[in-house]
Amino acid sequence: MILKANNEKNEVTFDLAGINDIEELIRLRILYMIDDFGSITEDEERCMREQLPDYFRRKLGKEVVAFVARAEGRLVACALLLVLEKPANPFLPNGFEGDVVGVYTEEGYRNRGICTTLMKNLVAYSKQHDLCRIELMATDDGYPIYKNIGFVDKAQKYRDMRFVIK
Repeated sequence: MILKANNEKNEVTFDLAGINDIEELIRLRILYMIDDFGSITEDEERCMREQLPDYFRRKLGKEVVAFVARAEGRLVACALLLVLEKPANPFLPNGFEGDVVGVYTEEGYRNRGICTTLMKNLVAYSKQHDLCRIELMATDDGYPIYKNIGFVDKAQKYRDMRFVIK
């Protein structure tokens, strides 16, 4: 089920991205990185342009579900859901959860309810596909949107850590 939103200016439609949308998904992913980090280097952009086409060809519609908004013949927003299978535990009885990454709306389409609609579609999809939970890390801008949809702050028993391999 894909929800629709009415937009006065340009008509926006919502659906799932397919193989023909890979170049647009890459464009939005790069814009998201620039917006999130302030800038990216030419080398970082080159690496993304080299890796992402094959990544999306292999994963899109399987382990990666891309909820998109379309207007003016292009994608103007997207939310990527990574579907992960982990060993079952009391919180993941079937082992499946979603991880939201890269929610992005082009600047000219912000504050029109597009992100809210994308996220509601993502939640509905997750329920229909029996995911036990959906994880995300929110920016300050996105936080109120996610809270309004029903996401809650999580209390962590463990420390969030990382080991970087270069």
